[in-house]
Amino acid sequence: MQPTLFTPLELGGIPLRNRIALPPLTRCRSAQPGNIPNEMMRDYYRQRASAGFMVTEGTQIEPRGQGYAWTPGIHSAEQIAGWQKVIDAVKAQGGTLFCQLWHVGRVSHRALQPHQQPPIAPSAVAATNVRVFVETAPGEGELVAPSEPQALSTQEIPQLVELYRQAAVNAKQAGFDGIELHAANGYLINQFLSEHTNFRTDQYGGSLTNRLRFLKEIVEAISTVFDSGRIGVRFSPLFSTTEEDRVYLGLVESDPAETYLTAAKMLNEMKIGYLSIAEADWDNSPALPESFREALRKTFTSVIMVAGRYDEAKAQHVLSQGWADLIGFGRTFIANPDLPQRLRRDLALNNVELSSLYGGTARGYTDYPAIDE
Repeated sequence: MQPTLFTPLELGGIPLRNRIALPPLTRCRSAQPGNIPNEMMRDYYRQRASAGFMVTEGTQIEPRGQGYAWTPGIHSAEQIAGWQKVIDAVKAQGGTLFCQLWHVGRVSHRALQPHQQPPIAPSAVAATNVRVFVETAPGEGELVAPSEPQALSTQEIPQLVELYRQAAVNAKQAGFDGIELHAANGYLINQFLSEHTNFRTDQYGGSLTNRLRFLKEIVEAISTVFDSGRIGVRFSPLFSTTEEDRVYLGLVESDPAETYLTAAKMLNEMKIGYLSIAEADWDNSPALPESFREALRKTFTSVIMVAGRYDEAKAQHVLSQGWADLIGFGRTFIANPDLPQRLRRDLALNNVELSSLYGGTARGYTDYPAIDE
């Protein structure tokens, strides 16, 4: 029998009651100073806990990992305590929540860095065609171009791997069910992986095997904290032949299928719990080729999660083909905290308020009505 959105699933020994996922969604609502998860964030995740599976917004593993104002961290005692309150609320609703560990690398600005130092990156090449968000006054900010980064020395890379491991320790202390590594969208792990941003001549650069080494070492490190079945990795493979799409943070590989299938093979051998594929989701964006979906399914034998402009029909098609096991609904879940109930009962959906996606108050965050309201 073909699975539906409401067919149960198991991930890392955790029973998931449906295949509807809340994917990582940056909302910039943490308490300041300190980038601390707060009561508003607690309510936001609690409202959406009927999802079969949830992943937090990108959560920086250290102060240098921040590229946008007001995003939360998982590296201080106050942040851990804040996340504990979020998790307690989610658990009370029977929900499952993984923490997405995030380091933006070069996609940052000196204003966001400790002592206004340059951001770090595998190579000293500035990010283009992207903006970062800096605070200009309490509650106010502006988008600016990223600063020129400084290249990491070979000796500094194991220190970063250890920061990822410590972040996983912190996440376990907070009560998270597992970890997702943000290796997508041009951020630090993606910068090591990409031929466009990694020009290193040591063991972390050059061949694809070397460019994957940073990710491999992080997975090995956090596997000492969480069982590998409780670890996921998010990628954003982009297939495009147009120059307009190729400016996507500058990280469109010359052979994306080879790059990401090689990565998937490595992670399959490491027995991680799932791969998360962030599909292009802007207007007229290129679709993920069916040939890649099929090859990924043959290469990676555990759970595959996909997200990017999915509606119920597209979700069911992908599930029926066996290309994915979990479907992330982004903006639709933002606007409909009770999305699983609405889909099950075929009820009308709220529209998302675009002006309140990033930063602000409870408006457009925790005030979307559930159907029973």
